[in-house]
Amino acid sequence: MLQAMDTKQSDLTRAKILQAAFGEIHRNGYQAASIANILSDTGLTKGALYHYFPAKHALGLAVIDEAIQSGLEEMVFRPLREAEQPVTELLNIMQRKAEHMNEDTIRLGCPLNNLMQEMSPLDDVFKARLTLIIKAWQTAVHNALITGQSQQQIRADVDCEAAALFIVSAWEGCSGVAKNLQSPNTFCMCMTQLQNYVRSLG
Repeated sequence: MLQAMDTKQSDLTRAKILQAAFGEIHRNGYQAASIANILSDTGLTKGALYHYFPAKHALGLAVIDEAIQSGLEEMVFRPLREAEQPVTELLNIMQRKAEHMNEDTIRLGCPLNNLMQEMSPLDDVFKARLTLIIKAWQTAVHNALITGQSQQQIRADVDCEAAALFIVSAWEGCSGVAKNLQSPNTFCMCMTQLQNYVRSLG
């Protein structure tokens, strides 16, 4: 029983570090992210942090795998996998994302997009981990479109692989432009056009 409690506490401590690190990296970028700020947010010592993550690099990779990837898994990947009509669900996901966009989320931008812009040219390991997320996103959309073809929601002549690449790229482009302009309305307009593109495949 005591060991189970210790394990649970350890898991909670690790999760607290990850949450604080995600927020710090999202606000300031990976390179400028401050370990001191993360420790301040968690109330932990540097020794405690390094017990779970031996270096800042390892912490950054964990944020990619366990915060950014997991967030997209819950928001996009799993709903598309589980939907009876995944093309309709894809449109619904886009709509929900646009409706929940506000000045705070626009100010910081998409955490995946931010890290791709900052770290892909600088660190091959970061680039590889970020690429895995993009590939997973493309695969989720591709499978949704393929199922849509079988359900006659998507035309048989549509190249679903190319369409999935375009959808993911345009989605991230919407985020980047909206952040640069600091305009939630820009994001909503972009996503409306992306929804129209998906509908045009029918």
